[in-house]
Amino acid sequence: MIALARRYRPKRFADLLVQDHVAAVLRGAVARGRVGHGYLLTGPRGVGKTTAARILAMALNCPTRDPSGDPCGECESCLRIWNGGASLDVIEIDAASNRGVDDARELRERAMYAASQAGHHKVYIVDEAHMLTREAWNALLKILEEPPPGVVFVFATTEPQKIAATAAPVLSRLQRFDFRRIGPASIRARLRQVLDAEGIAADDDALTLIARHADGGMRDALSVLDQCLSFGEGAVSAARVREVLGLVADELYADVLALVADRRPEGVFGLVDRLVDAGADLTEFMGGAGELLRSLLMLQLGNEPEGLTEAVRQGLDSYRDRLDPGDVVRMLRLLTETEAPIRRSANPRLVVETLLLRWTMMDRMVDLKQVLEGGAAERRTVGRGGGPGPGARGASGEPMVRPPAGGEMRKVEIPPIPPPAAAPPPVPADPPVRPSALSDAWPGILSEVRARSRFLGEALAGVTPGPVEGSSLSLLLEESNPLFAERLQAQAGAVEEVVQRHTGQTLRIRVSVAEAGAAPSKPRPMTESSVRADRLRSFRAKDPALDTAADALDLEIVD
Repeated sequence: MIALARRYRPKRFADLLVQDHVAAVLRGAVARGRVGHGYLLTGPRGVGKTTAARILAMALNCPTRDPSGDPCGECESCLRIWNGGASLDVIEIDAASNRGVDDARELRERAMYAASQAGHHKVYIVDEAHMLTREAWNALLKILEEPPPGVVFVFATTEPQKIAATAAPVLSRLQRFDFRRIGPASIRARLRQVLDAEGIAADDDALTLIARHADGGMRDALSVLDQCLSFGEGAVSAARVREVLGLVADELYADVLALVADRRPEGVFGLVDRLVDAGADLTEFMGGAGELLRSLLMLQLGNEPEGLTEAVRQGLDSYRDRLDPGDVVRMLRLLTETEAPIRRSANPRLVVETLLLRWTMMDRMVDLKQVLEGGAAERRTVGRGGGPGPGARGASGEPMVRPPAGGEMRKVEIPPIPPPAAAPPPVPADPPVRPSALSDAWPGILSEVRARSRFLGEALAGVTPGPVEGSSLSLLLEESNPLFAERLQAQAGAVEEVVQRHTGQTLRIRVSVAEAGAAPSKPRPMTESSVRADRLRSFRAKDPALDTAADALDLEIVD
């Protein structure tokens, strides 16, 4: 019995699925007599590249060709070509097994002979063309540039980049057509047509699973359908498709969403045990979980995902309001980071369990955005409708923060981050500040600035207050430190406010750097701790908000 993929192979350009852009050009070229001498058909496997090459050969040699350019598909010549039988004028070559220079030379010599009948074309279909060696392409280069009359070369490949790397000059001598992947909806519709022609019933969910597993290839979808029909009698059901393909049941994916929404990390180990006991491929399961999260995010953002079974769609509808879209994005990012380790790990179960635990424990995180905006550091909850996170606040309402080492929860007092100090309004001229008064007040000024911001305090501690000229106070940096100078200039208003409070005078500060000829300060010894401290100061200087938040929360920033 002929396989479904062969029996229902298209016989006309109009039957090519989703490849209308290719069919229209080839049909028009045949109808108008403008067929090129060389074509390159590229695209994923099972989307119709070799089929399109055969239809082109059928159309060029069909005695009853349609005026539109389509072959009849019923004459002896068309049937012989369509079935892949022996033909004097249409030769198919597998480049995977005929890839050497000797094979290319033989092909070149055979192409010099005329077609068997007047008006016919000699068509050479070279499949898996990327397997040809560089020497083989060089042997074909001349005949591809100046072929004999009536000779057409059609190269089909899934990896055109290899041809570009091996034989770039060939590409300029061929017309290239890129075939598209076939969407799940088109595959389902085609499978339904085949089953109706065979007189076999099938569930919609079963066809959805086959279409999703085919990954854009119609041939793969028909092959899987053949397997399912051979597996048992009666209608094709979703359960039969899952058993044939070894797919994970939709209920397990729903259990993953339930664990995340309910914040139950203790249930992760039981779920993975069920997967292992069922013999499921953990890599494939996590790939399916990624598709599930993507579909959930699309629903939350107002889009309509394709290729969902009815059971999966109902599960997503029940969880779309219990999970925040931002959390779903973070889960997808974690999955993306873990996908490669799952494939390479000698113990993929441990990697999967760790990833699922991170998903279910996302409520342990502190929302840094709230902290930087000056709000309370309230522990974030993953679900919008799943109730408050356990231990989010203490009995008296103070926020609780989990220490990094996993110790007990502790209460913290988080003062609001002070807004940037505005420049004080101009005041009438005051008596000049005495140098001794400024010197007496300087330790207090330095202490208050350091309490506000440690980094700003360190920058101010590295300057020497100069003379007061009118309403300007010069601050001289003893060492040329661009980070300190930049911080002092950026937060000059805050320093001026503290100086006014301690001296009673409104002074504008001007930061200057000590001249190159000045006596150099004693060099500091270069130690690992000092280098690390300098690097962290540089990192904190890039973001004033993060610097202020670190001071307010007494956080330690690590590399």
